[in-house]
Amino acid sequence: MKLRIPILLSLILLALVVPATAQVKSSRAELDALIDREGKTPPPWFKDTPLNYPKTLDLAWPEGPPVGGWNNQKNVGQFMWDVINPNPNRWREGVRLMHHLLNMHKDDPEKRERIMLTLCHIYHDLLEDYARAAFWYRAVGVEKDPAEYARSAVILAECYGRLGYRSEALKLLAKVPPSLSQAKLLGDLGETDRGLKMALAETDDDPQGYAALVAGDICRQTGRFQDALKHYQAVLDIEVPAKNPNGRLIQNRNRAEANVSTIKAFELFDPKKVADGKYVAASQGYEGPVEVSVTMKSGRIDKVAVTNHKEKQFYSAISDTTAQILKKQSVKGVDTTSNATITSEAIINATAKALANRKSSD
Repeated sequence: MKLRIPILLSLILLALVVPATAQVKSSRAELDALIDREGKTPPPWFKDTPLNYPKTLDLAWPEGPPVGGWNNQKNVGQFMWDVINPNPNRWREGVRLMHHLLNMHKDDPEKRERIMLTLCHIYHDLLEDYARAAFWYRAVGVEKDPAEYARSAVILAECYGRLGYRSEALKLLAKVPPSLSQAKLLGDLGETDRGLKMALAETDDDPQGYAALVAGDICRQTGRFQDALKHYQAVLDIEVPAKNPNGRLIQNRNRAEANVSTIKAFELFDPKKVADGKYVAASQGYEGPVEVSVTMKSGRIDKVAVTNHKEKQFYSAISDTTAQILKKQSVKGVDTTSNATITSEAIINATAKALANRKSSD
């Protein structure tokens, strides 16, 4: 049986986008050459990256829950989750370890597939190296059998879009069964109506509000704020059971409420009207509040920094989202980071809240 990449967060949402400034390319041959060239070439930092892992780690990497429970000093998967993912200074070491394991298990196809999918995760979610991520997804066989590897195929399509090959991304998505992650990607690729239709098709059987959140995100991304408010309100209208309340529903309601507040307070607001100074606010993330400090100087956003958080699997969300806000000089149209949607969203909303309040901490 074919293995799939582990669900690294209890979310099925992916926030994916082709940057507006990216040059749109169409040649399949160029795409193939780019992926092949990058994928077969080690990253420039690879040789200088140490092979650093606990000597107690079981490199046999047996599948399934271990006897005695998970231990990040023994189980490779737990080591990646607890030690590599939350520590950007160790992401490259994760790549080095996976290549070491590939060599160790060269005669075990199933284990190699699991290792390669983990490499895909590191290159895509952490390092944002989309060409190498695409190379390893292809090596697994995702493009040859996108229906079997549906979730990974959506991420591979994002890689194509990120590299500037929108048409190839759409061709691949056409071979994948409908899903909320595909709906969001369609919206981010400019296929707003198609993505929205796909998301709304899931709302009737969506007790946790994920589909309505995706619909709201698609509309918000394209500036359809009134429609976004309507879809976020649909999440807020889902009744929370008095007994045994669903944690995911409560989390999604918190996200919807924060998004509504942000749209009403800031989406149509001009940052140039904010006086110079430092502004601080927080918004709910995955593990707790994410605090952001925003510095305004001469009518421009001069600095955005995450000053306090409890997020564990934030991937590249912190550096990526703050950099986008600086570049755009706004929270409007800022893309959330793949597989770290909640953390990105919290940074965007906290930034909006800080500037909308206009109360300097200086």
